[in-house]
Amino acid sequence: MKSATRQTTTHPAPRPVLRRWVLGVVVLIQCACASIQTPPAAPLGFDLPDTWAGRAGQAAAEPSEQWPGNQLALHQWWLRFDDPLLSRLIDQALTANTSVRGAQAALQQARALRDVAGASIWPSVGSSASAGRNRNGDVTHNSFNVGLDASWELDFFGGNRAALKAADAAAQASAATLADVQVSLAAEVALDYLALRSAQERLAIAQANLASQQETLQLTEWRLQAGLVTSLEAAQARASAEQTAAQIPALQTTISQTTHALSVLAGQAPAALTLTLSALAPVPQVAGDWALAFPADTLRQRQDVRAAEYQVAAAAARVSQADAARLPNFKLGGSLGLSALTTGALTDGASVVAALLASVSWPVFDAGASQAQLRAQQAALAQAATVYQAAVLIALTEVEDALVALRGDRSRLLRLQNAFEAADIAASLARQRYSSGLVDFQTVLETQRTRLSSQDSLATARASVSADHVRLVKALGGGWLPSQGSTPSLTDPDSPRTTVP
Repeated sequence: MKSATRQTTTHPAPRPVLRRWVLGVVVLIQCACASIQTPPAAPLGFDLPDTWAGRAGQAAAEPSEQWPGNQLALHQWWLRFDDPLLSRLIDQALTANTSVRGAQAALQQARALRDVAGASIWPSVGSSASAGRNRNGDVTHNSFNVGLDASWELDFFGGNRAALKAADAAAQASAATLADVQVSLAAEVALDYLALRSAQERLAIAQANLASQQETLQLTEWRLQAGLVTSLEAAQARASAEQTAAQIPALQTTISQTTHALSVLAGQAPAALTLTLSALAPVPQVAGDWALAFPADTLRQRQDVRAAEYQVAAAAARVSQADAARLPNFKLGGSLGLSALTTGALTDGASVVAALLASVSWPVFDAGASQAQLRAQQAALAQAATVYQAAVLIALTEVEDALVALRGDRSRLLRLQNAFEAADIAASLARQRYSSGLVDFQTVLETQRTRLSSQDSLATARASVSADHVRLVKALGGGWLPSQGSTPSLTDPDSPRTTVP
């Protein structure tokens, strides 16, 4: 069965008409390009301080001292505590914690979406094959077709490129979020570990004082039987011992709960580390101070600030994408294939079928939807800029608060050390003089209570100073694990950038 082919003769357009048509298209494209808005960089809204108020009178570390020569020490700040178990717990948490694994999955998703956006810039090619059988009366007609189809959206106005920039900035923000999770997690493990060691030390202090008070109680009861003291003094000794004993269950509860928290942070069952953490160890201390960079350098280290800035870059790219969506869309398409009556003829004697298509589309009337979408993205950009400004302010506040707390707790620790030394001497003298009958029993009890309170406060203060170090290094942005290509520096000219502090 023969198929009829209709041939159409195309006459060339007159040259003046063709010239005017091409000129008109060029003018329209230029006008459209001129109408694309370039989003402004997000202003910070305030001036960054030159130095930290909490370090008044002390020079900040030079950038060469902190960046990058001392950067590894900041990333693995827990090594400064010289506690192998603490380092092991943090390493386990950074590997096995559920929050870290979730952030890693989110980063993989963001990078995959970036690859999807990048693919839209390039042509797409597909293949197809079909087989058909038609019957018209006694005549049967078979047809077999194979071919390739291609299409390409010509990104004249940068809509697809803007989408790629937005996806890339979102992926970088996700990487910074992962690093921020690592920062928070390392600090949380360290703070819980310090709380555990502090509770264990306070428990040992309470138990030692209880043993001393029980000896005093036994001595008082013997003296009561001998008629040397009254029942009032014996009751006072018993009350003092019971008050000290009442502190022990609360401290034991704190130890158990903190052990459970550390086990979960390390990605294990709550009781998995009970035996490991039951061995007594002193509260780890940090010798010296941390080298502080200038505030602007510190903000570059803060991963939450990085994430907020990348979100601003992503929002700015989405504004450009929404703006480009209002403009003409040009597409090229084509196909090339073979058609035959039998499968064997596809490789020998098949007809070549080819087509080429160029199209342009331009929204003429959409009831203001495209303009509304542009305004929505502009509002999202303003919102992201506000979040970025808030992140900077929070970062500055956390560093200043940590510096003030560290300075205050150090001063308090010094005073408590002096107080405990005096209370220890007073308790020893009171016990000796009571044995000699020079002071009453009430004096012994008062000096014992003062000694216990001073010793307990001293242990708490030592842990507070160590915790202040942890909070300071967290505020400085320490604790995330740098990896190749994870988060490019915001000073890199090729990285998404708005207003870098």
